[in-house]
Amino acid sequence: MPVLASHRKPRARVRTTAPAVGLTTAALASVTLLSTQSAVAAPDPKPGVEDVQKKVDDLYRQAGTATQQYNQAKEASAAQRAKVDALLDDVAQRADKLNDARRTLGTYAAAQYRSGSLTPTATFFLADDPQSYVDQSQLMDRMTSRQQKAVTDFRTQQARAAKKRAEAVRSLETLTTTQTTLRTSKQNVQKKLGEARTLLSKLTAEEKARLAEIERKKEAEARRKARELAKRQAAAKAEADRKAEEAAKGSGGTGTGTGTGSDSGATTKAGQVLAFARAQIGKPYVWGATGPASYDCSGLTQAAWKSAGVNIPRTTWDQVKIGTRVATADLRPGDLVFFYDDISHVGIYKGDGMMIHAPKPGADVREESIYYMPIYGSVRPA
Repeated sequence: MPVLASHRKPRARVRTTAPAVGLTTAALASVTLLSTQSAVAAPDPKPGVEDVQKKVDDLYRQAGTATQQYNQAKEASAAQRAKVDALLDDVAQRADKLNDARRTLGTYAAAQYRSGSLTPTATFFLADDPQSYVDQSQLMDRMTSRQQKAVTDFRTQQARAAKKRAEAVRSLETLTTTQTTLRTSKQNVQKKLGEARTLLSKLTAEEKARLAEIERKKEAEARRKARELAKRQAAAKAEADRKAEEAAKGSGGTGTGTGTGSDSGATTKAGQVLAFARAQIGKPYVWGATGPASYDCSGLTQAAWKSAGVNIPRTTWDQVKIGTRVATADLRPGDLVFFYDDISHVGIYKGDGMMIHAPKPGADVREESIYYMPIYGSVRPA
């Protein structure tokens, strides 16, 4: 009997240990499962108004970049289309000349056929491979000079026509590529603007009010910087005028000169540019538009300078390369101010740190501080 008692004790220990292990494993598995479910089920936190503003601003900037790509592709497409049309016209004209040369050779062949003798000229014209036949020097020796000229003209027109046809084919291929880029750029613009609209549509009335307040603060800070620039420019001008007056007195002059003819002409053009730009205030921004009912940023600057008799390129990327580069402190009315590292926006400086520009989709042409966006640089077109 004692043996039996000692035999039962180990069995009892086994029973109490096994359930403990099983429960611990099950508990750990349950905790892990619940944790995983919680992690999966937890929704993404809603972005704050400041985050939405930054995202929307970035989307508008990206749309601005895509707009410039669209403008560039549109110009390239138009230029390529004009080139293709010119080449096709040239091909048609050369085809006419080739037919004239062929008719001349045909006249010789017909005359020789009627006379009952098929001369080398007719043989050339009727041969399956006239080119190789013409290459035989003995044939050219037996031809009259007039016949030789007819054959030479035919060969020349044939070669030129083939060359132009090949050039036209290559130009058409380039046009197709350019038009594909145009469509892609258009889709990119629409996509970015759609994303921006979607973000804004999800804001509550309270969040929209908060966003408007953030915009007001941003504009107020930009205007403060504009006033500071205006003060610095006014002080610099006053100092320059004082020095000019002292220099004039020292040389015996009156100090009332009005500057050079070149300066006067530039001032006149700038006045025309600003007059045109002011007249567009209130018209809507439309990407790809060049007026007169609506504009994008570079469409407005191009049209404004054109009104003053100065033709400038279509895109911001090309406009920034023209004229003379000027520092922000040296800006004059009519100068072009460019923004962002990718040079995707441009405005017309009007003085006192302010500009006239076509801002973005949903906004109208308006006056605004040049400090509303990060400045890339500025140019004076003329």
